[in-house]
Amino acid sequence: MDRRQVLIGGLSGLAVAATGGAGARAQAEAGWVKLPTEPYRGKQDDIFFTDRLNGWYGNGLGKLFRTRDGGDSWTLAAERPGTFIRALGFVDEHLGLIGNIGTGYFPNVQDETPLYRTTDGGVTWSPVQIEGELKGICAICVQRVPFINAGSLDHRVVLWAGGRVGGPAHLAVSRDLGLTWTAQDLSPLTAMILDVQFVSERVGFIAGATDASVQESRATILRTDDGGQTWSRVYEGGRPWELTWKMSFPSPQVGYVTVQSYNQDPASSARYVAKTADGGLTWTELPLIDDLRVRQFGVGFIDEQRGWIGAAPGGFETRDGGQTWAPADMGPAVNKVRVVRDQAGASVFAIGAEVRRLLIPA
Repeated sequence: MDRRQVLIGGLSGLAVAATGGAGARAQAEAGWVKLPTEPYRGKQDDIFFTDRLNGWYGNGLGKLFRTRDGGDSWTLAAERPGTFIRALGFVDEHLGLIGNIGTGYFPNVQDETPLYRTTDGGVTWSPVQIEGELKGICAICVQRVPFINAGSLDHRVVLWAGGRVGGPAHLAVSRDLGLTWTAQDLSPLTAMILDVQFVSERVGFIAGATDASVQESRATILRTDDGGQTWSRVYEGGRPWELTWKMSFPSPQVGYVTVQSYNQDPASSARYVAKTADGGLTWTELPLIDDLRVRQFGVGFIDEQRGWIGAAPGGFETRDGGQTWAPADMGPAVNKVRVVRDQAGASVFAIGAEVRRLLIPA
C-alpha cells in the first residue's frame, strides 16, 4: 500500500479527528482506503469486527484472516481448502462463528459442514451440530439482548445462522453461545435465506427469494415479532430474476435491503433498493440506477440518511435516505458493509474483490 494512504486514512487519523480541528476532520474523511490484503480472484463475502481494531475476513478458498490494528495489517489465522467461508460472526476476540456455503452450489467446495465455532479467534474450528437439512450458511447474526442483571444493565447473546443461496431455507438459533442449536425449516415462506438481522429482542428480518430457481424468483422479506418463533412475509417483489441479498437497519424503524437482479432484458434494466420507515411492516422500492450491468450485493448505513450499496461493477452512496445515489469508490463487488462505532466515530469496512475502509469522525 502507498505510504500516503496510511497517513491519510489510518486509524491515527480517526483518533486525531476526534479531538477537533477542520484539518483533522478533512484528513479522516479523505475517502475509502484500500487495505493491504492478499489478492483474491473474485468476490469475498464477509468481514466482521468486534471493535475498531479487531476483525476478521474470509474467502472462498477457506482462508480466514485476522487484524488487530483496524485493517492496516492482516495475518492468516487459518486455512481449510474445500471450505467456502460465506459468513462470519464474533461475540468477542475469541468466540466466533464461521459459516460455510456447503457442497452442491459452487465448484471445488468439498466441505459439508455448514457451521463452525471457534474459541481462539479463528485458529481452530469445531463443527457445530445442527439437526435438520441445513446445507450451508449465507448469514450470521450476533444479537445482543439487554437485560437487568443483579441491578446492572447487561446483555445476553443470541446467535442466528441461516442459509442458503439456492436453498434449502433453514434458520438455526443458539442461546448458549453456540454450544447447542435448534433449526427451523422456513421453505414454505422463502426458498432461500440470504441475510438475517434483528433490531430488537422480538423483531427480526430475513432476506429471501420466492423460488430456488433464479429465473422464477421474486425478492422476498420475512419478519418476526416474537423472537423468531414465527415468521410472515412482509414484502414480495413483482419481477422475476430477483432476490433480496443483504440488509441494514440504522434504527429499529428504518431499514434498507438490496434487491438483486439477474434480469438481462434491456427493457428491465432498472435496479432498486427496498426501504422501510415503519419497523419493517411495509416496504417501498427506491430506484438506484437504470443500468443493465449493475448487480447489487452489500448495504450499510451509519444513520437513517447516509449509507452505501456494494455492487458490480462499482458501489453507490446516499446522503438523503436513498432518494438519490452517487458513485462510491468503495471497491468492486462489495458483498458486505460493516459499521463499527466508538467514541472517536465510525469505521466502515467494505469487502468484495478487495477490502476497503472509510473513517468518519464523531
